[in-house]
Amino acid sequence: MKLYIKQKIFTFAPEFAVKDEFGNDRWYVQGKFISLDRAHTIYNSAHQPVARIYRDLFRLMHHYHLELGGVEVAEIVREFSLFRPRYSITGGDLSIEGEWLAHEYSIFEGNRSIMQISKQWFTWGDSYVLDIPNPQHELLALGVTLAIDICLSDSKS
Repeated sequence: MKLYIKQKIFTFAPEFAVKDEFGNDRWYVQGKFISLDRAHTIYNSAHQPVARIYRDLFRLMHHYHLELGGVEVAEIVREFSLFRPRYSITGGDLSIEGEWLAHEYSIFEGNRSIMQISKQWFTWGDSYVLDIPNPQHELLALGVTLAIDICLSDSKS
């Protein structure tokens, strides 16, 4: 299964649809315009909240929490590094590898890949393709991807 994220570049509040491989709106993401915790909510196609991403404010490095159905399933942490960003995931048997600045990375559960992401270049706004072999991991993969993207944009500003 593939998901496509296309973020608009001239919006004040991050709000966009995540489309499936047939062009249908599958998920909706909405963030707050002014928010210290950088909270984002993922809604299903019936506009019901199914996941939440938020920043832990009382940490030196960026720590983002991912809740699915009100239960925290992962914490995405930006690790200290001098030249390139590095991330780790706690929760379950998850790990992440790849080139974050280029938005080319994979998420693993154990030694099995559950998602690969790639950025589409030369488009207005940020456009990403998430390749998720098992639809069961769809919301987890989307949440982790959004948390890393939020963290990267925080680091730029």
